[in-house]
Amino acid sequence: MSQGLPPGENLRTTEVDLGGLVSVLATHLYSTPLVALRELVQNAHDSHTRRRLEDPECADAPLIRVRGDAARRTVVIEDTGAGLTEPEIHAYLATVGTGYTRMLRDLTGNQDLIGAFGLGFLSAFSVADEVTVTTTSHREPGLGHRYRSRGGEQYGVDPVDPRPAPGTAVELLLKAEHGHLADEDALREVLGRYCVLLPIPVYVGDDEHPVNDVPVPWRQNVDGDPHTARMAFASAFGRRFEPLTAFPVTPVEGTTDAVGLLWVQDGGTYGSTDNRDLAVYLRGMLLADDARDLLPGWAGFIGGVVESSRLTPTASREDLQRDEHYRALQKALADAVVDGLYETARLHPAAWRRILARHGQDLLGAALCDDRLLTLLADDVPVPTSQGDLTAGALRAAGRGALHVALGSTGGFEEMLYRAMQVPIARGDRYAVLPFLRRYAQLKDCRIVELGSESGNRELFRDPAEPLAAEETAWLTAALADDGEQLVPARFDPPGLPLVLVPDREAELKARIEDDRADSRIPFAALRLARAFTARTDGTVKARLYLNLASPAVQDLLTAYRAGHTGSATAAGLLRSLKVIMAAAGGSANGDLTAALTGIGTAVAALTWSQGE
Repeated sequence: MSQGLPPGENLRTTEVDLGGLVSVLATHLYSTPLVALRELVQNAHDSHTRRRLEDPECADAPLIRVRGDAARRTVVIEDTGAGLTEPEIHAYLATVGTGYTRMLRDLTGNQDLIGAFGLGFLSAFSVADEVTVTTTSHREPGLGHRYRSRGGEQYGVDPVDPRPAPGTAVELLLKAEHGHLADEDALREVLGRYCVLLPIPVYVGDDEHPVNDVPVPWRQNVDGDPHTARMAFASAFGRRFEPLTAFPVTPVEGTTDAVGLLWVQDGGTYGSTDNRDLAVYLRGMLLADDARDLLPGWAGFIGGVVESSRLTPTASREDLQRDEHYRALQKALADAVVDGLYETARLHPAAWRRILARHGQDLLGAALCDDRLLTLLADDVPVPTSQGDLTAGALRAAGRGALHVALGSTGGFEEMLYRAMQVPIARGDRYAVLPFLRRYAQLKDCRIVELGSESGNRELFRDPAEPLAAEETAWLTAALADDGEQLVPARFDPPGLPLVLVPDREAELKARIEDDRADSRIPFAALRLARAFTARTDGTVKARLYLNLASPAVQDLLTAYRAGHTGSATAAGLLRSLKVIMAAAGGSANGDLTAALTGIGTAVAALTWSQGE
């Protein structure tokens, strides 16, 4: 009686629609038909491992050979392993979910055996109309058997002449839509990646050299410089980009047994561009071809390959269970990237310079995610400025101990003044530049001047010697400022300039990222950083109108106002028109330019008639 069922319950046996189950498992369990090749080669590998365990005196060299015949639309996977007896064909080959390999691994503890679920052979029916298996067991070398099935639901087993030596040949009569798999060039490409870490040689067709004839640097003692061997493997394995440098992944005691190689890819990245490319192997066979989530999110420039026996695959063997071993490997890989970048900076300066030049934008963001990277990159990573890419140290030196950063993309009067002084301005509107420089200023205990912000503008626009009366400020605000503008009495150079309108760059950024369309226009990583640093901005002040109390024109205007001169309003209108025209020339107009030009004519006429009277 099953636990939890009341006594006397009328129990029935669950019926299984084998045909439907075979269809679902064979057709929908795997994301790509190429997995069938992987599973069948894996079975061949396990057959060799089983032969070694059961017949340790065997001197036959292990061999897997895959042949394609495009004309006949067939693929044959042949091995010289243990082979199968007829009872084993019925018990394991033709029984879904029963895995002899798993039982043998549990019995012997041998971790070279790959299979786990007893489903791999079923994948053959996802690409083939008919599957034929011809086999001779090493236990019965005088007997041969042939299994044949169409669709996997029904099968037959017939006696045949024994093979010349123990082993198995699996022949797939491919479905029409998968006929391209019979091309041997295609087989070389697929198997070269799937089988690169298998210890048993895998040949295609009549090739003399196996597709997995690639030295694996973490599995052997390398003569000479180990970095050269790592670069050779990364160059052979990388699919899209050449490696700039490569560094090892090593086991972490008590945490993960993973070994492998990571490399920095020579592919341009910017901000949230994600070119992470990680392949994961389980006991030598490719398990996950795109395991990018194991790498840190900021490492969009990293490629690599790792292998582990502790990771748990899903039933399709195309993904990994997110368990404690998965999370341990995530941390180990993050540490390996950081350690590898430190090693590159120390031992390979030429490669380090190329990495900084190629991935500077990504590294700015990475430095914000890991304090170790901030320490490494603080004085090396390039920052985009008005004078080209400069390090934060060079930016600080040119700014006489301060970092100057523009918050907007269109410069402005405040930036023009610093250009005249030959002070470079960092581009704070670029990905991660502003938060990086803020962190750098904290790390180095130096000033940061954010041009366009209220605090930054205090560096340019000094407080007046004597404050204005509240009545005067109110009158000047009404006469000169438009909606969203805040009048700020100040002193600045040159004194001949009576006023200047400076947009609030933080308010501009806040408005831009709060736009409903921002999510589609701005990369997510950049959007998240920007929102974090604009949360404190209320955005009500769109621009500040700095009135230069050191200007003779402004002093005369105030004198006329205090004396009650009727021309003071006309003079104020003239300054208001000047403000609009100057702002338009700087690309930040906040007013009607046509009305401003008309206002100049009106003011000149009024002043002329006033003098004539």
